[in-house]
Amino acid sequence: MSESNELPEAPAVAREVFPGEALERATAFAELLAGPGVVRGLLGPREVPRIWDRHLLNCAVVAEAIAPKASVVDIGSGAGLPGIVLAIVRPDIRVTLLEPLLRRTVFLAECVEELALPNAEVLRGRAEELARTKTFDVATARAVAPLDRLLAWSLPLLREGGELLAMKGERAAEEIEAARDQIKAAGVREVELVAVGRGKVDPPATLVRVVAGRPPESGTRRRRKR
Repeated sequence: MSESNELPEAPAVAREVFPGEALERATAFAELLAGPGVVRGLLGPREVPRIWDRHLLNCAVVAEAIAPKASVVDIGSGAGLPGIVLAIVRPDIRVTLLEPLLRRTVFLAECVEELALPNAEVLRGRAEELARTKTFDVATARAVAPLDRLLAWSLPLLREGGELLAMKGERAAEEIEAARDQIKAAGVREVELVAVGRGKVDPPATLVRVVAGRPPESGTRRRRKR
C-alpha cells in the first residue's frame, strides 16, 4: 500500500456534500490545509491523504444539524475545522472562528480572504473572554476539550435555547455521563447524541447536542433592572 502523503482528488460524494461553487472552495481549502497548513504545523503530513474523508466531509455534514441563518461560533477553531468548512457549505450562516493562538488566527484569516468567505470572521481570543459579551445560536467544537470543560466555555456564549454541537467519537456517551453534574448545574434543557452524514460519511459523524437553558444569574439581573 502506498505511503504517499499527496492530497487526493475530491471523492464523488463531495459533489453532493459541497454543491455548486462550494466544491471549488472546498478544494481550494483542501490545498491550503495540505500546503501552508502542514508547513505551519496545523495539520500533520500523514493527515493529507485523509483530508477529504476524515476532515472536510466529516465536518461538512455537521451543517445538517444547524438551522437556517444561524450565528455560529467555532470554539478553538484551529485549522478551521469545522468552522471554515461550515462557512463554505452554508453561505446562509454567519461563522465566527474563535482561536487564541496567533499563528492559527493568521492562517484562518488568510483562508477566509483567499476563499472569499464573507460569512466568516476570525476572532483571536478565548471563549472565557468573550463570555456574556456576545451570544450565538450555535457553538461548534472539534477535538478541543472533554465535554465538561467544553460546557463551561460554550454555554456562556449561547443564547437561551442555543445549541452546542460538539464533534465527538466513540466515547461520546461516556463524556455525557461524566459531565452530568455540570449539565444539571448549568440548567441545560436537553442533551442527546446525534448522528449526521448517513450515506455520506462512514461512519456517520457523532455530535453531542446540548441545548442551553437560561444562563445562571442573567435572568435575575434582567428582572432587577425593570
